[in-house]
Amino acid sequence: MSGTESESKTPVAKAIGTKVTPREIEEINGLIEAGIYLSVSDFIREAVRDKLRAIKVIKIRDIDYESAKSEILGYYRSYEEAYDYEVAHDLELDYGLVCEITEELEREGRLGVTK
Repeated sequence: MSGTESESKTPVAKAIGTKVTPREIEEINGLIEAGIYLSVSDFIREAVRDKLRAIKVIKIRDIDYESAKSEILGYYRSYEEAYDYEVAHDLELDYGLVCEITEELEREGRLGVTK
């Protein structure tokens, strides 16, 4: 593989433009002067990262019932105790489906779960 091929696969940062109010820029500059951020760009990058973490979209996989049941049982065997919402998040499964399967596993006596 040539150098240009590998270079084309490296993510490249993109510059974006936006407008902020005079008060917002004043507050940002105050944070820079206080040494909390190095520059306006540093502040904006951190603000974008914080916002993306805060609104991260949960992915839900399309999976058949028996496969989901098997994965959930395996999850509880690995972690022993977990809440349904943790299982749903970690396995990227629908929360309602996880609750339904967990209840079924408990009825079958294959699972003792803390909710």
